[in-house]
This record gives sequence, C-alpha cells and structure tokens, in this order.
Amino acid sequence: MQHKINSLRDRMKENNVDLVVLGPGTHMRWLIGFNPYPDERPCMLLIGKEKETFLMPSVNEEGMKEKTSITMHAWSDADGPDQALLNALSFTGSSNAKHIVIDEAMRSHFALIVIEALSNPTYEFTGSTIGALRMRKDQTEFINLKENALIDDRAMQAGFAAIKEGVTELEIGEAINNHFISEGAKPQFCIVGSGPNGAFPHHHTGDRKVEYGDAVLIDIGGRKGTFPSDMTRMSVVGEPPEGYLEIHAIVERAVQAAMAAARPGVMAKEVDAAARGVITEAGYGDYFVHRTGHGLGIDIHEPPYITATSEVILDEGMVFSIEPGIYLQGRFGVRLEEIVILRANGPEILSELSRETNFIK
Repeated sequence: MQHKINSLRDRMKENNVDLVVLGPGTHMRWLIGFNPYPDERPCMLLIGKEKETFLMPSVNEEGMKEKTSITMHAWSDADGPDQALLNALSFTGSSNAKHIVIDEAMRSHFALIVIEALSNPTYEFTGSTIGALRMRKDQTEFINLKENALIDDRAMQAGFAAIKEGVTELEIGEAINNHFISEGAKPQFCIVGSGPNGAFPHHHTGDRKVEYGDAVLIDIGGRKGTFPSDMTRMSVVGEPPEGYLEIHAIVERAVQAAMAAARPGVMAKEVDAAARGVITEAGYGDYFVHRTGHGLGIDIHEPPYITATSEVILDEGMVFSIEPGIYLQGRFGVRLEEIVILRANGPEILSELSRETNFIK
C-alpha cells in the first residue's frame, strides 16, 4: 500500500496538486486494498502532501480499524461531517489547499463539501494522478489478468459447446457463467447476440432461439481475484449468412491494423484510426459505431480509452482492448476483441483462443 501512496505523492508533486480526495470505489481499492461501505454518508480518503486520513462515518469506524491503521476523523449522524472534515484537512496539512484532485466517481455531495470547506479551490479529476498510475500494470497485476484471460478462453469454449439450433441465448449464457463459477471466477457480464441481435453492440442476452444460419456474437468476462477478463468471439450455426465471411475478414484486418499501430509513444487516437481506416476503406465505416477499445483493470472499462479523439500517449504496461466491429441491422454483427498489455515492441495478447469463427455444423 505505502509504495502506491508514495507514487501518488510523486504524481501530486509533478502536477502541483495539494490534496487528493477519494470516495469509496475502485480508486480507493486500488490504492489501499479495500474501500469502506459506500452509502450517502460522506466517507473519503484525503491524501495530502505528507499525511493521509479518512473522513469516516462513526457507524463504520470500528469495522474499518480492523482493516487499516490510517488515522480516522469520525463524525456521527447527530453532529454531521463538517467539523470532522475541517479536522481532517488540518491533519493532512491541506486546510489551505489551492489545487485538488477529486474522485470523478464519488458522490457529488462529497465533492461539494470539500470544495466549500476549502473556499473554492481549483480542481481536476484523477487522470494525471491516480488514474495515470492505474493505467500501468505491474507484473503481479499482469499475472492476475493473464489468469483471468485463460479462464475466459475456457468459458468461451463452454459457450461454443452449448450452441445448437433451438437453444436460447440465455441457455448459452448459463453454460458460460457456470464455467466461470466452476473455476472460482465470478461472472461479470455476458452478451450473447444471435442472428440480428448481434447487430446491437450491447445486446441484452434474451430468450431468442438460435436458428440455422445464425451468426452468434459472444462478449463475456469473469473475475477471479482483483482483475476481470473481457473477450469477444464469433460462432456460426450451419452455413454463414450472406456477407458474413467478408465482414469477418474486414474486422480481422482492422484488429491486425490496430495491433500494428499500438506502440509506446503513440497516441490512442492513432490506434483507433488504424482500425477505423480499414473498415472505412472497405465501405463499412458507418457501421463501426463505437470506439476501438477501452482500458481494463479493476474496472472493466477504465482509461486509456482508444477513441478517435484521445491524445493519451500509450506506454508500456498499459492494458486495453482492441475490439473493432461492424453491425448490420436486421442481419448480424461481427466484433472481435482482444485484451492486450503494451510491451516495448508492441501489444501482447492475453487470450490464447483463436479469433477464427467457430463453425457449428
């Protein structure tokens, strides 16, 4: 924990930040290994230039003392948090903080009471501090991500094995989720889009029955330990629908183009442009309706985002998806998704499962 706090303070110094304020959530969990119960009572971790402390509802104080030795400034429902917050700011040496970082994911009224207590400081979100640190995974984090990617491979194969004419999307999803559970992973999400449902990028898996000639898009993720997985593959029952093989080949070329573009020092938008360029040149640009990728860490979607406008500079250790797609309404959709970790010589794919279509005769 302490080395992460020290790294955060280094980032604070580089960016002239006097105070970082985090609410219960994944930023806090990444930094100190846990987060208190999140409810409407203001609960925040305040990290000053030299000291850190909790503003803690007294109802949670004793339980949290079992998890951490960080000093707590507790407040009761009878008294409210205002004085405890002033005490916490004083303790961290931040009573006169001029520029602060606020957790963009915490409740807005938490942020407001801090801003009011400091007489309207300038503020920014976490992108240049804890967000920048979270984007770069260390070897321990990579090992957990790789473990989950291989579980995802096997869960996808369980899904493939469940596909046949007459089975519902939900039944395929059940086979996938059961496999995650069998390996000690918690299912995180499961998109099974059969036939025309595959043309909705975030389709809600439903009771449609798979038919002969369907393309089936499967996008799944589970979590064992700290980090999750995420992967999309394609399956076809019987003969592929008209145009499917062409579309799959275009999306595959887009994946390869993005892989070739992803290098340390490259802006994220250049990777998006590489994938989007392939699809646009093939005449399907209007049918690629989302970004090329997103970061993966404690959150399934987190920075860096691989978008057409992102000027984030990619760096070694960053983990993100490459997932171009083409979606033809009323017919089918094709998306191929890999999670990669960026190395000095380019992206390393975490999955070991082929992107080729799984054909079911």
